[in-house]
Amino acid sequence: MIKQAHAISEELIEWRRDFHQHPETGFDVHRTAGIVADELEKMGYKVKRGVGKTGVVAEIGEGGKVVAIRADMDALPIFEQTESEYASKIEGKMHACGHDAHTSMALGAARILAKEKLNGRVRFLFQPCEETADEEGKSGAQRMFAEGAVDGVDYVIAQHVDPTSPAGTIRINEGPSGGGVDSFTAIIKGRGGHGAYPQASIDPFVLLAHVIMGLNAITSRRLDPFEPAVVSIGAINGGFTENVIPDQVEMKGTLRFTSLETQKIIREEVTRVFDAVKALGGDYELNFLFGGLPLVNDKHVAETIAKVGKDLLGEDKVKPMHKTLGAEDFPEFLKNAPGAMFTLGTKIEGREVYELHHPKFDLDERALPVGTAVLAETALRFLRL
Repeated sequence: MIKQAHAISEELIEWRRDFHQHPETGFDVHRTAGIVADELEKMGYKVKRGVGKTGVVAEIGEGGKVVAIRADMDALPIFEQTESEYASKIEGKMHACGHDAHTSMALGAARILAKEKLNGRVRFLFQPCEETADEEGKSGAQRMFAEGAVDGVDYVIAQHVDPTSPAGTIRINEGPSGGGVDSFTAIIKGRGGHGAYPQASIDPFVLLAHVIMGLNAITSRRLDPFEPAVVSIGAINGGFTENVIPDQVEMKGTLRFTSLETQKIIREEVTRVFDAVKALGGDYELNFLFGGLPLVNDKHVAETIAKVGKDLLGEDKVKPMHKTLGAEDFPEFLKNAPGAMFTLGTKIEGREVYELHHPKFDLDERALPVGTAVLAETALRFLRL
């Protein structure tokens, strides 16, 4: 499988660089999705376009089990600073998270699997809008899931590039491996007045100070210390001049968790913190927006990916994942079937490491055949079970 993947490495690089030069954001991935669908049809896949607005679903094989391979296609609203020969041609848009590589490697796996005699079916899910959501708060995975993209699927696998690990390696583990995410918005209401006469007002900034202290105590005092979670404030807006106490201040934040029980507790505790505003004479409005489920890798699927990695790359090339509370919408596809996501080492040796979403992010293209081979071989092994 490694040999087959290396045999198409030039094509993998060509696809990746083309996508990188023509980044598209959100659900507006019409060019990328069109190229993907056209290529898959040439390979002999049954292709559905426009799934989840602009996603592509393609399947090959007959009967038996169904293994799904997911790749995201969207870029980020970032001005690229790499100055590479294949840098973005679209000002203000950049593939700074490696989705160009994800799409290319999934296409490579599709090319290899199209030539195999399959004992079942392989379904490819090329997804838009992983990085953000539409006007209804729905991401690409949520839209595709709602339209039946994973109906009848037995296993789902995916990968994500890792700029901190060497090319030729992968990372995988079972259980909680990424964070679920909620957002919250709030308005803290007081009573405005002259800055020289604070006794005649209810200062919303004083109320805000109590809220900030309370929010920062949730993870340290209200949650089990062994339960990973984050409560972070991202924006505070209020007031307009130096000698006027405003009526209200606004704030926004993010919540991260690895279990739905913890999500429930955090929401309750955030609400409890804001209730203190009323005790101090003010009022508030608080709204939560569900962002996505935590990534929990299935034990069997994770073990299979690890075995494939060791067989193809060597025992020392498979390590545990770097666990973070960064969010991914891939878990939407795991609601009906077991699955797992692994990370693929793409570090460029001898260069400074730029993390995901950085304007100088890039990757070692020698990793492309590696990710392609692991995806294809894992799918084949599940069909042989």
